[in-house]
Amino acid sequence: MAEQIDGNVLAAKSLAQFGVQHMFGVVGIPVTSLATRAVSLGIRFIAFHNEQSAGYAASAYGYLTSRPGVFLTVSGPGCVHGLAGLSNAGANTWPTVMISGSSNQNDVGRGDFQELDQIEAVKPFTKFAVKATHISQIPNCVAQVLDHAVSGRPGGCYLDLPTDVLHQKVSQSEAESLLIEAKALAEKNKKNNRANVEASKIEQAISLLRHAERPLIVFGKGAAYARAEDELKKLVEKTGIPFLPTPMGKGLLPDDHSLAASAARSLAIGKCDVAVVIGARLNWLLHFGEPPKWSKDVKFILVDVSSEEIELRKPFLGIVGDAKQVLEILNKEIKDDPFCLGSTHPWVDAISKKSKENASKMEAQLAKDVVPFNFLTPMRIIRDAILEFGGSPAPVVVSEGANTMDVGRAVLVQKEPRTRLDAGTWGTMGVGLGYCIAAAVAYPDRLVVAVEGDSGYGFSAMEVETLVRYQLPVVAIVFNNGGVYGGDRRSAEEINGPHKEDPAPTSFVPNAGYHTMMEAFGGKGYLVGTPDELKSALSESFFARKPAVINVVIDPYAGSESGRLQHKN
Repeated sequence: MAEQIDGNVLAAKSLAQFGVQHMFGVVGIPVTSLATRAVSLGIRFIAFHNEQSAGYAASAYGYLTSRPGVFLTVSGPGCVHGLAGLSNAGANTWPTVMISGSSNQNDVGRGDFQELDQIEAVKPFTKFAVKATHISQIPNCVAQVLDHAVSGRPGGCYLDLPTDVLHQKVSQSEAESLLIEAKALAEKNKKNNRANVEASKIEQAISLLRHAERPLIVFGKGAAYARAEDELKKLVEKTGIPFLPTPMGKGLLPDDHSLAASAARSLAIGKCDVAVVIGARLNWLLHFGEPPKWSKDVKFILVDVSSEEIELRKPFLGIVGDAKQVLEILNKEIKDDPFCLGSTHPWVDAISKKSKENASKMEAQLAKDVVPFNFLTPMRIIRDAILEFGGSPAPVVVSEGANTMDVGRAVLVQKEPRTRLDAGTWGTMGVGLGYCIAAAVAYPDRLVVAVEGDSGYGFSAMEVETLVRYQLPVVAIVFNNGGVYGGDRRSAEEINGPHKEDPAPTSFVPNAGYHTMMEAFGGKGYLVGTPDELKSALSESFFARKPAVINVVIDPYAGSESGRLQHKN
């Protein structure tokens, strides 16, 4: 009798055939065998404690590698927990595939174990979702979700594998035929992401920039995903136009570049008359491109891979195309008739002066050693330690929290592309350790440094055990101010009612020992409260390149509600 394999083996073979190198997830009924089979075929499986963190890791992995990040969950509640990762992928437009086991098809509607109509559950959060209803469909379904995840505007996709399908069997020869057919069909249906860019729009864009008095180049993580850094550098330095990165666009060009406008952000967006926006959306992060933050007369040139995004935003000029592709064409056309504003141009000079003025004010604040720590003192010490550790490849910085992320965005310096991961488009808290694990897996030659508020860290703190289990070079720095924005700050009139003895909704246990949790799993923990203690902990942990948590005690009254979001509350 011919040797047979089951759906678990065929799914693992399909993933390996289509280039999946890493998977994240939480195993259990009915997908444990799928995970172990994948490992036996050379796929590295990173097992998490929670599907949310596994999903966040997969989404960040997709962004960092430009290949679909794949994560595995059990049925029912496992799938529901995984929706956090899928939705985060969709909001950030990162290629991600969630694979979930599901109930036996013959028992659907009868109250089977962890029964859920998972295809319906995932629809609001995915570009594409498919169920393999028979083992013979598995290879083609795997090919489809991986392709859809990266086609056009990247995003989340879903594959449903019922229990009975995972247990069905086919012969080895039939499995090989199914894999060959799926590969051939995938090649035939392969989508071309490089749309034809209209030459007339390129000419119009160049004309707008050439005749602008106060032009600005804005770029975001879409440009980072497209690996557009070299073309961006050419455009900026060829034209002399100041640039402004969105938070995860930082590092595409060095933060200390002479044309960087981040330190003069309000002036740059408030006074520019033409803004070319590349791989970024005119959403809340860019104040929707509307007054009063932007001039009412600004003309936007929006470069986006999605025609739907351009139709939604209705810019003065929309160019559909991959960021790198469009920039290549722009640079080619400008080369034939170059122009450069020059450092003495009034607009460049104004941006430069304002940047230096604001940077000088910030450095004056950062120069003070404030103890008990405020947010600025430890952030300066961390910045200097990262720069001193330096070299190339630079560490990846992961940041989440309210005050911690806001201050870190202004203080920490990025000089290389895709070296900053934060709460992103959706402002998602809890992504920190998942992102750290993704970065350590995707970039094994880089140190990963997380700078997190204690609230954001708490969402995924158990994953420090995952760091230790896989010995990943991650140093998590927790800004511990005892609460969401700080300690209990209620006024006397707010402390009333039958539960007045309870702590404030925003406060945590004071002086929590986050470092001891890491030590419990065999990692290194540090408790610091002075500049010298922090410098020593950073130096030791960075050069050790081992899992560590540095618990930085912050004055509980030092922080405030996130400045960028005060109006939301």
